[in-house]
Amino acid sequence: MEFRKMHLDNFQKKFAIKFGFMSAFVKASAYALQDQPVVNAVIDGTDIVYRDYVDISVAVATPKGLVVPVLRNVESMNYAEIELGMAELAEKARKGTLAVEDMDGGTFTISNGGVFGSLMGTPIINPPQSAILGMHAIVDRPVAIKGQVVIRPMMYVALTYDHRLIDGREAVMFLRKIKAAVEDPRIILLGL
Repeated sequence: MEFRKMHLDNFQKKFAIKFGFMSAFVKASAYALQDQPVVNAVIDGTDIVYRDYVDISVAVATPKGLVVPVLRNVESMNYAEIELGMAELAEKARKGTLAVEDMDGGTFTISNGGVFGSLMGTPIINPPQSAILGMHAIVDRPVAIKGQVVIRPMMYVALTYDHRLIDGREAVMFLRKIKAAVEDPRIILLGL
């Protein structure tokens, strides 16, 4: 939140778009998918297919219901490219001009129920994908830091995954990588 606040005005001036929270989660997810490639893999018959690209499906609410357009090659995008790409897809979704190609072929999905006030929940996997990340509302909560109870903004995230392919260890490591990369985006720059 500090990183976003620090760069919000300059980001908007340079790219003519708001620096939202979703780009941080999309970029962190792409980074974590590269770190734990099994989460980006798919079962195809009797084979496991590992992908060397990250195409993230991002759920978008429209007046006619939820659609899930795909942001392609996220692993090679920066925050501005992610924000601009998501804005373009969201605009097409609202206008009803998404093509089948815009919604086909995602390797992983992110659903943000937090925009509607969701505090916790478990999203359903979008087959043939193997996992989906559910984001929930950011709420001030009491937490213990260095022996003191303090109030901090907290968000629950949930990962639903196909246990035929992904073990709990990989799922937890994936979520930890997302948490680390969202809390400190420099981790992505340093490749940690």
